[in-house]
Amino acid sequence: MTEHLPARSRLVHDSLRAAGIEGRIVVLPDAASTAPLAAAALGIDVGAIANSLVFWSDDEPLLVMTSGAHRVDTTALAERIGRTRIQRATPEQVREATGQAIGGVAPTGHPRPLTTIVDEHLAAYPQIWAAAGTPHTVFPLTFDELLRLTGGTVSKVDAG
Repeated sequence: MTEHLPARSRLVHDSLRAAGIEGRIVVLPDAASTAPLAAAALGIDVGAIANSLVFWSDDEPLLVMTSGAHRVDTTALAERIGRTRIQRATPEQVREATGQAIGGVAPTGHPRPLTTIVDEHLAAYPQIWAAAGTPHTVFPLTFDELLRLTGGTVSKVDAG
């Protein structure tokens, strides 16, 4: 029963099911394009929001799944993961890499797999929520499911 979902969210749904993840996509009445907005809409701690941030690094897109309670320190992260430089992707680069717009980027449903880093702090939450392809759609999953879904590497993403 996905006919009520936007096309981008249907792609995310199909990708979730293919990975064996049963989390149901929720359509929010208002856009939740930031972690604080999503947390408020869901009535949860902002740290339990898994932000999908797209960066450009060493001539390729890099997806960083960060806790809504953290900011990515691109210099420290580049050093931790052996990259030359990490910088924010442009809106055009985000759309090209993910097929989705900033504010609604999901950890899955992209045209091709992306190298992904997952914030170690997300492991502290028994359930986390991520965007489902649009600013109006989200879905729940566990930290382990996020790792399996993205093939991500766990790392500290903030300073320190």
